[in-house]
Amino acid sequence: MKVLAFNCSPSMDKGNTALIFNPFVEGMKEAGAEVELFYTNKLKINFCTGQVNCWFKHPGKCYQDDDMNMLYPKLREADVWVFATPVYWDGVTGPMKTLIDRTALPLFGPFYELRDGHTRTIWREGTTSTKVVLVSVGGQWEMDIFDPLLVYMKAMCKNSNFEFTGALLRPHTHAVKPMIESGAVNDIFEAAKEAGRQLVKNGKMSAEILKTVSRELVPQKPYMEGFNQFIQQILDSMKKE
Repeated sequence: MKVLAFNCSPSMDKGNTALIFNPFVEGMKEAGAEVELFYTNKLKINFCTGQVNCWFKHPGKCYQDDDMNMLYPKLREADVWVFATPVYWDGVTGPMKTLIDRTALPLFGPFYELRDGHTRTIWREGTTSTKVVLVSVGGQWEMDIFDPLLVYMKAMCKNSNFEFTGALLRPHTHAVKPMIESGAVNDIFEAAKEAGRQLVKNGKMSAEILKTVSRELVPQKPYMEGFNQFIQQILDSMKKE
């Protein structure tokens, strides 16, 4: 199984997204997957300009000379695409959206087909039947912070005739790092790794494992109060500098 995994967090390995993303990737590798990891923060990817030269003048190729031209062959051949992103404002990060926008036009042709009574895009010959997995974290306590993101990812997959295989979601993520030393969140990291193993071995991830990744760490009100106090301490220390 060939996997393309994109960490779309500006903080890369130092961010909260990596706390869930990294063990998930490790689990896929342990199960025998061939994983290529990319950080959007290290890639040069320009915005899509809508010239559609990739449809007419140079089919399947973008006229822009950036890292997408390196990624296109890999995207066509991969069995799984993994996108990891924090939720800052009810959706994906800017770099992830740019990556997805630039992925679409060169990989599908200029024609539509009817699927389930809806006009849908047709992928160019040579693109494999791809599974898509989402990994996301958010600072707010509630699980519904991921709802807009899930709607977007599922719609993208439906339009592309790809399989949305599932999502590893971690709310109130600011509570994770303070609990690492005590081992109180080891089950979350192991669940993320097991989700990676399951994806490779079974082609899917169990609802029970995904639920463990998302499990409640602290009650809502104490979490909010503790986070606000932490932020206030930072602000107060900055005033003294």
